[in-house]
Amino acid sequence: MPFLPTAPVRIQPYFGYRNEERLFITARALRSRESRFVKSGKWRAMRTMMGQFASHEVEGLPVELEIAPPGGKSRRHQGLTDKEGFVHFDIRLEGDWPYADLPEWETVSFHWSNGEGEHCIDGHVLAPGQTTALGVISDIDDTIIETGITGNFRAVIRNWRRVLMEMPEERILVPGADLFYNALGGAEDFRAGKGHAGDHQRATLRPFFYVSSSPWNLFSYLVAYMKGHGLPLGPIMLRDWGLNRETFGSASHGAHKRAAIDGILATYPDMKFALIGDDSQGDLTAFTDVAAHNPHRVRAVFIRKVGEAMSPEELAAEQSLKTAGIPLWMGEGYEEGRKFLASIGLLEDTEAKNIVKSVGKTRTESA
Repeated sequence: MPFLPTAPVRIQPYFGYRNEERLFITARALRSRESRFVKSGKWRAMRTMMGQFASHEVEGLPVELEIAPPGGKSRRHQGLTDKEGFVHFDIRLEGDWPYADLPEWETVSFHWSNGEGEHCIDGHVLAPGQTTALGVISDIDDTIIETGITGNFRAVIRNWRRVLMEMPEERILVPGADLFYNALGGAEDFRAGKGHAGDHQRATLRPFFYVSSSPWNLFSYLVAYMKGHGLPLGPIMLRDWGLNRETFGSASHGAHKRAAIDGILATYPDMKFALIGDDSQGDLTAFTDVAAHNPHRVRAVFIRKVGEAMSPEELAAEQSLKTAGIPLWMGEGYEEGRKFLASIGLLEDTEAKNIVKSVGKTRTESA
């Protein structure tokens, strides 16, 4: 049962992304209060987190998305929420939609009506830069945070306390993740506020994308966690959940992540990507398969070890990457990984911007 079934309808935007031809963004219509993750006792924390999962989705709500090209007039596109409250926009961009020199967050606006009148809220779309040659695709679960929400039902029960009773600022950052991710190209992130469709601001030096088997209900929580721990923001591909075999089956985790990665690679055919994951859900074999089906698109693979012994499949994957000449790092701490970044030419330092700009002139080259 939802806690607030009669609350006014609000729209929860998720981060979008675009190339020069198409724009993708999703939002969700909910009857619930806006998520505010503040440290105010365990009972309040549990109520806040339970509210994320007990929200009431609104089906059949008309939603308009307002977008504007750089220096151009805005246009509105019509959408309708589905039975889970989601509205997905996949828009073919008309006219001239060039990239800026470096990655930017572009503002879009969602418009809808409820019993209190007309409403509008900003959304944000990531656009790579003209000089962008390398992007980063990262797992979340057990890679930057132990979410305790993926895996089988026993895993969810075992980790219920962390999920329901700890605010983002209380969750422990995987040691060294902030320095490692910022060394890969993290920097500025957007400043949320009341903007207008077509506004833009600097994003990270390289575009970051996150894929996770966690539910969409954790989006605001994960964004608060990333911002609070200094991790670069980027589009987060989560998934809809249900208490069924499809949700908890291990195969479904891999299928969701693979589909998300394939979609990102297809959107940016001229970019290479660094892939980051861990060894708890078969990321090494999955990333190797991605590399095999997308020759010359994977620049490097980083796997954080969480104590699992390597399986025969993982050993074969390791050899496949070596044969393909794709750098692979496997380690328990990201402090060691920063040395590896330097050894393969990906470490950010005082000269990094000049390096990226010079390499980015030929977008099919590696950064």
